[in-house]
Amino acid sequence: MNGSILVVDDERGQREILQTILSKEGYRMAAVPGGREALELLETASFDIVLTDLKMQGMSGMELMGELLERDPRQCVIMMTAHGTVDSAVEAMKKGAFDYLEKPLERDDLLLTLQRAFDHVVLLRENQLLHRKLEETRRVDSIIGDHPKIREVFRVIHKIAPTTSTVLIYGESGTGKELVARAIHDASPRREDPFFAINCAAIPESLIESELFGHEKGAFTGAASREIGLFEAASGGTLFLDEIGEMNVAMQAKLLRAIQEKEIRRVGGKVNIPIDVRIISATNRDLEGETRKGTFREDLYYRLNVIRINLPPLRERGSDLAALADFFLRKFSAAAGLPMKGISKPALKILMNYSWPGNVRQLESVIERGVLMAESDTIMPEDLPAEVHREGNSGGKLPFDLPPGGISIEELERELIVKAMERSDWVIAKAAPLLGMSYKTLQYRLEKFGIEKP
Repeated sequence: MNGSILVVDDERGQREILQTILSKEGYRMAAVPGGREALELLETASFDIVLTDLKMQGMSGMELMGELLERDPRQCVIMMTAHGTVDSAVEAMKKGAFDYLEKPLERDDLLLTLQRAFDHVVLLRENQLLHRKLEETRRVDSIIGDHPKIREVFRVIHKIAPTTSTVLIYGESGTGKELVARAIHDASPRREDPFFAINCAAIPESLIESELFGHEKGAFTGAASREIGLFEAASGGTLFLDEIGEMNVAMQAKLLRAIQEKEIRRVGGKVNIPIDVRIISATNRDLEGETRKGTFREDLYYRLNVIRINLPPLRERGSDLAALADFFLRKFSAAAGLPMKGISKPALKILMNYSWPGNVRQLESVIERGVLMAESDTIMPEDLPAEVHREGNSGGKLPFDLPPGGISIEELERELIVKAMERSDWVIAKAAPLLGMSYKTLQYRLEKFGIEKP
């Protein structure tokens, strides 16, 4: 079975046509001639979708929808309207309808719209179920640490979670920006509604507008049916835009309008659709600097940067490393069914001495490998990957002695950076590992010291 539908229409012929089509498709359904009958039936039965005509004798479809949404704000309602009453359909969507269909109904459009509606219903239920299962776990375990910088992150999360303000999270790759976004959502009044995340850098420029705003059938080559975007799918909830700094300027303008006007228009569409979504974005780039260069819109930057959260890299919160490593040890040992007791002191020392250019995500990967490779119930140095083991065993010793006259740390750092860049043919991605830095950190150091390729 594909789900359940209640059809509400005062035209007997229309009810019979819909009953024939939907029954053949495997839907469990019922059909009633008016709103009052629908409300009476819903006292004793429930339906995934209510498909109702807009204009009916007695109670109108709009009035019926109002009653339904007052009883259950999650009820999925699709409105059927006569040709030429698009304005009424727009009003219905503003008041909570999932979508609308124009009469006379086309079978393919009807079935596609119903399938999208069922996908939406299933997604909401799965999200609700997962939230119930993970709410307590996330609250305790999603962000680990007691470093002052992490305690400040906790403080800000609890302070701003009840609001609807936009949030901009800064941090290097692997620091847990999405975890913070989810923690804000889970602590907010929107916790029962959807949370969607999208990596703006991973979506081709030609597709990101459709991904966010959806598209109408025939809007472009390959658009075989109408599709809703993430702004509609996340209605009532939170949309997390990761790597927002990678979005092109043209798309930035459309995003700004959506945030300001609280409405979107599908690609190829003519109707503005109201939205209620909290926006949380994240970046590892200096957006303020990008606005000065003209590569990021200043007005969008200020719209996104109402609340700012700075996530420290793992190398700046070394006091949290042991707790993080222990958390990942318990997580992966339980998943693999391996009774691991802990991490040996020599192995932990190696981990503490490593610079962690990949941050918490890299530590998670290293511990997972250690759990799987360990020959005993304790992670030993030989269970760690070569690059971590090699750097950790150096013990921080330099290959030269401190000269009697002392040195300038800044000059030494500058010289080492220049040598690394020369050895790497001035390719930052190649030079960064030689210095134990992330790409972004080395890029910042190059700008700080004014180092440029000759």
